Formats: sequence, structure tokens, C-alpha cells
Amino acid sequence: MLDTLAAPASHELEIKHSRFLAQAVPIGNAADALAFIDDVSVADATHNCWAYRHGNEYRSSDDGEPAGTAGRPILAAIDGQGYDRVAVVVTRWYGGIKLGAGGLVRAYGGTAAECLRLAQRSALVPMTERILHCGFEDMGIVHTLLGGAGAEKLDEQFLPEGLRLHVRLPADRIDALAIRLRDATRDRLRLSEPQTHE
Repeated sequence: MLDTLAAPASHELEIKHSRFLAQAVPIGNAADALAFIDDVSVADATHNCWAYRHGNEYRSSDDGEPAGTAGRPILAAIDGQGYDRVAVVVTRWYGGIKLGAGGLVRAYGGTAAECLRLAQRSALVPMTERILHCGFEDMGIVHTLLGGAGAEKLDEQFLPEGLRLHVRLPADRIDALAIRLRDATRDRLRLSEPQTHE
């Protein structure tokens, strides 16, 4: 199970007189990541290296450091710490001592990993959506069971034949909920996946 950040986080290290500042945030999409990177990059710093992951979408940048010594280690830190939907920027102020390729990999990756290790985590739960149709006589029990399953109501419509609900809930709870709803309504309830035009 992957996590995202519960809140923005930062961590600072000094390595051979160079200062490294890692800043990390949860993101909703790639545009959020790029806006964050733009926002926290320090113009007068030596380098602002970064990486983000949002599901299968990811990018990284060495920002002038030797290829593969900064962005990829930051991305590896995100993956290694079990995160998704996260962007990390590691800003470096050069201190006069060269670190070498291995030293840079350890410095950027290590600063990012420690930032994420110390950060407050929030579990990413896969969600699913369903459309429910039920008669008015079953509304009370349906609402009770949905609440117990942690379902979020996205839309509710009162139709001549009854209630139409569009709900979102954790994917691992849908099978048990479907059985409970079927039993509680004596199989009167219809449950379906939303159509793309709905």
C-alpha cells in the first residue's frame, strides 16, 4: 500500500560545507508538481534538483548537476520510501568542496529520503464509484449501510421510482457492501458502475 504526504515536509543537511534543503508536498497531478517546483526553487542557489511521482507519471531533473546524480536519486527516494502523488525539490548551496558523482547521489537521495522518512504519511486508498437505485422504502437502511462502509455521496437524485445515488468508497469494501445491501433490501436494490456520460 502506497502513501502520500499528509502535509508539506522539509529537511536540511550540511555535507562538506554544501547545504542541501529537501522540500516535499503531496500533489494531485503533474501540473501541481511543476507549480510547486517553480514556487520553491531558489534563484540564487547552486542547483534546484527535483522529482515527482503521480501513479505511472514521473519526471526528474538534475538541474545542471552531472547526469543521474540528483533527479533520479530523489525519485528513487520517493519510491524507496513507498510514496506516490509526491513532489520533492532538493536545493543545494555549493560549499566549495566537490562531492563527486557518488557523493552527489548520496547527498541528494539521502536528503530526500530523510525528508520523506520523517514526514507525516497518509495512506492512499484505491477508491471506486457505484450508482445505486433503490425504492423509497429502502432509503434508511441504504444510507446506514453506506455510512458504515465509509462511502462518500457524490450525487443524489429523487426519481419517481425511488432514489438514485452516486457514491465513492474504498475499493476493498465494495463486495461486502453489495452483499449487505442485497440482503437488507431483499435484492430490490440495483448497483452498477457509473457510465462515462453520467
